[in-house]
Amino acid sequence: MATIKRFEDLEAWQLSSELSKSIFQLTKKEGFNKDYKLKDQINDASGSAMDNIAEGFGRGGRNEFVNFLSVTNGSLNEVKSQLYRALDREYISQNEFDTMYQLAENATGKTVNSIKYLNSSTHSGTKFKDRTASKSTAPNNSKPKT
Repeated sequence: MATIKRFEDLEAWQLSSELSKSIFQLTKKEGFNKDYKLKDQINDASGSAMDNIAEGFGRGGRNEFVNFLSVTNGSLNEVKSQLYRALDREYISQNEFDTMYQLAENATGKTVNSIKYLNSSTHSGTKFKDRTASKSTAPNNSKPKT
């Protein structure tokens, strides 16, 4: 896997960004645009997916990134559930539902693959790059000699 230098290069972020833009367009439709709670929830969840990928990446630590990717998966599944509500309320067509659901599913797949990769990596992250444990910087926990 190539070294990723920017969160925008991550396929999971790219798909999540596409999903967020597409969801926003759907929520402008007549009917959907008046269901303020659902409109806000689905927009927030889709935006949260891409934002959590960016924030986790920016933290610079593998374990933190994995945690944020896990939150991303939660947001993507929330979008899928809200798509069912939009379909049930007849705000979107079956075709629109299928398209958005598949996009969310693809983003979820990329996120899960990123988690698997990071969990198998020995690289702890860029924020730990220049840290080394040395005797001179380690705290002295020994008791004084008497």
